[in-house]
Amino acid sequence: MQIFETARLNTLDRYFAAVTDTFGGGAARSLLITHLLPDRAAFVRAVNRVAPVTALLPKPKSADPDVIATLSRDYPVGCLSRGLFSDAASALAYLEHHAPDQDVVLLDVGGYFAPTLGHLCDRFSGRVVGVVEDTENGWRRYRNAGKPPCPIFSVARSALKRPEDHLVGYSLVFSAEALIRGLGDIVPGRATVLGYGKIGASIARCLHGRGVQVTVYDTDPVRTTEALAHGHTVATALSDALRGAGLVLSATGNKALRGDDFALLADGAYLGCVTSSEDELDVGALRSWERVRVGDHVVRYSRHGKSWYALAGGEAVNFLHGAVVGPAIALVQAEILAAAARCVTADLPPGYHGVAPLDRRRIAALWLTHFREPLGDPRR
Repeated sequence: MQIFETARLNTLDRYFAAVTDTFGGGAARSLLITHLLPDRAAFVRAVNRVAPVTALLPKPKSADPDVIATLSRDYPVGCLSRGLFSDAASALAYLEHHAPDQDVVLLDVGGYFAPTLGHLCDRFSGRVVGVVEDTENGWRRYRNAGKPPCPIFSVARSALKRPEDHLVGYSLVFSAEALIRGLGDIVPGRATVLGYGKIGASIARCLHGRGVQVTVYDTDPVRTTEALAHGHTVATALSDALRGAGLVLSATGNKALRGDDFALLADGAYLGCVTSSEDELDVGALRSWERVRVGDHVVRYSRHGKSWYALAGGEAVNFLHGAVVGPAIALVQAEILAAAARCVTADLPPGYHGVAPLDRRRIAALWLTHFREPLGDPRR
């Protein structure tokens, strides 16, 4: 296993070196928000080649202590919270402390910089040369914040993210089943998937392949018709979707369950999410429910004689097992590097930007060169 891991990580380093050689970099600094999982050190090093990392901010619920300890020897590692960049004064103070008078690119996962980006662009002693956002939820936050004050790239809807999204769905089902089996139970025969985007479709496909009867609920009628065409049962009302479902997996990123919706969950049902609870659930509505931890990473909520179980306590279930999707994630990480390189090497106007289709094809070709064969192949 150790030989395989070493080979895999060495391959990642070679791949990212090829990517950064292709797209270059500049003298600008970077503030990097990222998941710090065991395979992410190579990505951090690659970002540092494109734009030296002046602050590394791991997502709190997906940060491996060993990875943090290793990377903190070379990079200033901070503590990330929504409050850090939601207040204009604290956001500006943080940027001034870490990169005064510098060009800076902000690499984001979840729209953390969105609330104060305009203020940072106006008041920072240096220059914000761009933002690169990884997720759909974060992309929405930037779009909702108004006219972009600087170049903003998003990889959330990139074709290079599709393999990752497909595997994230399978990763979520694996982790949900592991938690359920840890309670001495098995995956229920009826499940509901909330949201039929790329990840939701993958979840539904994976469950169907395991013989589970799947119902899909999405507020977008176009996605509902797609789910129907894929052979799933669909519901046009949330109450119908939740009724009788022993497992509910949510992948909307947009507060799928609010207020009294939790009372619609079937007695004994399991609820799991692919994003954090702050994005997926109205956790404030659960204050009237009795909360008891009943196993590793499982919380039982009870009220009026009914109980249901929150897998991972309502947080992203797949991160409990490292959110493993293999080298597919390196595709979109390379696009993040390419977007960052554009921000630091080109004088782009404010607005929404994307990596060119030709550059995506170049990334895919590099990926195939490095990952098409088994990672442990001694010839590599």
